[in-house]
Amino acid sequence: MNAPYKRYRFAPLVATIAAVAAGCASANASAGSAIGSSASAAATRRPAVGTATVPNASSPAAQRRWADSVLATLSLEQKVAQMVWVWTLGDFAPVDAGSYTAIENQIRELELGGVIVSVGGPADIATKINALQRVAKLPLLVGADLETGAAFRARGGWFLPNAIELGGATSFPYQMGIGATRDTMLAYEMGRVTAVEGRAMGIHMAFAPVLDVNNNPKNPVISARSFGEDPTLVAQMGRSLVRGIQQNGMLATGKHFPGHGDTEQNSHLELSRVNVSRARLDSVELVPFQAAIDAGLRGMMTFHGDLPALDTTKTAATLSKAVMTDLLRNTMKFDGLLVTDALDMNGVLGGITMGEATIRAVEAGNDVLLMPTDAKVSIRAVAEAVRAGRLTEARIDESVRKLLMAKHEFGLNVNRLVNVEEVRAHVGTVANTGPARLAAEKSITLVRDSLGLVPMKLPREARVVSITISGRADLSAGRAFDAELRSQYPRLQSLTLTPEVVAEATAGAAAGQAGGYRVTPDPTILPASVENALRIAQGADLVIVSSYIGAATNTANMKPTAGLPELLNGLRAANTKVLLTSFNNPYLQLGLPLTEAHMLAWSPWTMSQRAAARALLGRAPITGKLPITIPGVANFGHGLTR
Repeated sequence: MNAPYKRYRFAPLVATIAAVAAGCASANASAGSAIGSSASAAATRRPAVGTATVPNASSPAAQRRWADSVLATLSLEQKVAQMVWVWTLGDFAPVDAGSYTAIENQIRELELGGVIVSVGGPADIATKINALQRVAKLPLLVGADLETGAAFRARGGWFLPNAIELGGATSFPYQMGIGATRDTMLAYEMGRVTAVEGRAMGIHMAFAPVLDVNNNPKNPVISARSFGEDPTLVAQMGRSLVRGIQQNGMLATGKHFPGHGDTEQNSHLELSRVNVSRARLDSVELVPFQAAIDAGLRGMMTFHGDLPALDTTKTAATLSKAVMTDLLRNTMKFDGLLVTDALDMNGVLGGITMGEATIRAVEAGNDVLLMPTDAKVSIRAVAEAVRAGRLTEARIDESVRKLLMAKHEFGLNVNRLVNVEEVRAHVGTVANTGPARLAAEKSITLVRDSLGLVPMKLPREARVVSITISGRADLSAGRAFDAELRSQYPRLQSLTLTPEVVAEATAGAAAGQAGGYRVTPDPTILPASVENALRIAQGADLVIVSSYIGAATNTANMKPTAGLPELLNGLRAANTKVLLTSFNNPYLQLGLPLTEAHMLAWSPWTMSQRAAARALLGRAPITGKLPITIPGVANFGHGLTR
């Protein structure tokens, strides 16, 4: 039984530093080497984060001895509870806040094994995790979706009504932007920064990278979260990101096995389907996952989708033993922690109960039951399945032993807390923001420029209009972008068009509801707003239309925002030069009238906004290459240089 745990040990810190240097040497040259000599070097000079950051260098044998000693003291229900992880916000919460005490009571009373932490400020996340660790009988393993770095969940927030940005962790572009750079060093640095910042906050497991090959432009949920449409590119970038995360003290988790890229359904809303042959899966979807496994990937997250080539029973892959045990464990030799995607999603629940879903997930081979709608129901269901003979207690022990060994590896048996005072020394620092800024600049991709509008050569007194298309809750959209443009064009006029919806969407457990995902009605830019924008843009020397809308948990399709085609047609009818910029949906040009120029910036975050504006102003070179094909617009690898 020792063999499956051969990867359950991190290298000592000195080896980690050497690995960082090796990663720098093997990465792409040019700008990447500059990071290796500055940001990475600065990072390695820093002390260990807090008091529980560098994983324990104990042997697998010591980890197993401790795990077995703990396992022998647990009842069946206590064992199952170690497999159940619930969702919690990372927000500031008083000790008697109902939202906090509900989670605290679950952890204390049910003796849960871990949590998945969501949005909050870095110090607030660290404070809340410490508080939950204190009430847990056994130390908690903590995971988080950190797909663009720690800021994917720890961006901080805004103070209203003044719209003051409160700061937070470091944001990299979406993974597809990293794919556009073709720079494996930047992928490694993204992983390094993710691990350093995440561990400072008390997070042990990054639910990243996304290893899905996004080869379907209509995919409503993966899209720019993927590195691209080419399996080789996704594999190269994925391996580098995994190494960056794991060589710097955190577990990486590839998702969503065996591949969520070639779907047109959102698994939050319904059972997705990848209807391709086994040969196609072997040559495309499975390639990045196998590459990551071979690179030592420690965690894997499942896909709530139907793959007839692997299982003909119309079962979500998450619940399929044929997929998760026969293929992943036995054929592809993955021996790490297998985590279900959120169990409150419609794609896995379908018409079965929460209890049945969790039983099937364990039967399939999962180690972590993530975000069930009712933790108590899930624990009881699995325990009863063992007593009824449907599951064996040895099967439960197998998963719990791996989880306990991971806790010992992180030294949580000795100290489960982080030092909140040290968060500021490791989160959002220059050593971390430097590579993120470079990634944002290198990712900028110019798809079209028929009139040579980029870089902008208009006189300083030119009349430039910037129209931002964003959701009502997106307070940051256009702010940094317009501020940078205004430094060159002080007469810049800024206008925000907000697509309206008639009902709010929910996000399952995040909204405090059981299986509460539902589709957002198509948001629409109202005709009066379009008409007003056309009046303002009349006579402008250049109009920049920027969209910040893209794939999300409640998106059913990737159709262009209703009203946007009418806006672009109106500008064309007025003979206005238009530059279309997408900060979120890389396939935005599909279904829209062609504009004179089209640019992709790959994320809506502040750094990408500044990078896009700097590129337009000629203050930074444009070198990005498409990691996807935009059908009828541009092919994979295309990208104009400036």
